Amino acid sequence: MADYKKKLADLLALVVAQAASDLHIAEGVQPIIRVSGVLTPILTEPALTHEDMQGLMGELLNPIYLKRFTETQEVDFSYQAPDGPQGPGPRFRGNGYIERGHIGVALRLIPRSIRTIAELNLPQVLESFAAREQGFFLVVGPVGQGKTTTLAALIDLINEQRAEHIVTIEDPIEYLFVNKKALIEQREVRVDTADFHTGLASVFRQDVDVLMIGEMRTPETMATAVTAAETGHLVFSTLHTNNAAQTIDRIIDTFPPNQQDQIRVQLAGSLAGIFSQRLVPRISGGLVPAYELLINNNAIQNLIREKRTHEIQTVIETSAEAGMIDLNRCLADLVRKGEITPESAYSRSLNPKTLERLL
Repeated sequence: MADYKKKLADLLALVVAQAASDLHIAEGVQPIIRVSGVLTPILTEPALTHEDMQGLMGELLNPIYLKRFTETQEVDFSYQAPDGPQGPGPRFRGNGYIERGHIGVALRLIPRSIRTIAELNLPQVLESFAAREQGFFLVVGPVGQGKTTTLAALIDLINEQRAEHIVTIEDPIEYLFVNKKALIEQREVRVDTADFHTGLASVFRQDVDVLMIGEMRTPETMATAVTAAETGHLVFSTLHTNNAAQTIDRIIDTFPPNQQDQIRVQLAGSLAGIFSQRLVPRISGGLVPAYELLINNNAIQNLIREKRTHEIQTVIETSAEAGMIDLNRCLADLVRKGEITPESAYSRSLNPKTLERLL
């Protein structure tokens, strides 16, 4: 019988050694890692069999999660590798799924240390949102673009500076925080609370100052998050959207038509800002973030209330003096600094014609 504990440990150790971000394992193919955004098969490993995947899933999942995977054919989970001679084992976020009847798993390495805004090459203006007493701040972008890492940096900044009660609701828990000045409590969906909405509903009775919601998936979660921001809490969350205007439309459109005017007014009043980010391959190796920042000032509030979100992009592009950041200008700056290629910039731009004028 194969030693799947050792096989898993060897694969995860390779992810760390190669500075990879992800590991993909599936029936019928060799394990694949993603390094600096590029997928690379591990040529020294044989293709995995059905028996291999069952054995590896047995190591990755506890009995409760394994039962859920068997019943639903997909599961989100976190995995903490055992400690070794060099110290604590690496931590991973995982998703198990079935593809044409075959088992597959995607594992994302979660760095042990929480990097600062400066270390992540993000704009210093983000720190101002961590200093707020209340409001709703969203980090948005496609999957795998570092949204959770940015949120972790903001939460840990508060942790270092203020004696506040911070509660996170995540699915699954990714970064593990250590209390500094703050008291941080991390709750995992389906382990510590039934779902995001249930966990959020109880937050109001927990004397919370700062709330981090791993992802907003339902109208109930969005409505409760906005209400929390309105009632004196600082709320952070993420959405899989491309830019600020699309994010606002997505939130409003999630609600039935008879509730949209109310949520539009609430959002206009409670929103602090929206930060959209992409990770772009750096010419010298690795990845560098490109980003857009909307700050909810009076002009933006009026556009949200008056259903003129299509004009928000123009305000962002012309409000650099107010601290806003336009994605195309950020991409153009990275090209001029020799950080990224023009081709990479065009592929990430949502308006290539405008980018062309800036270059």
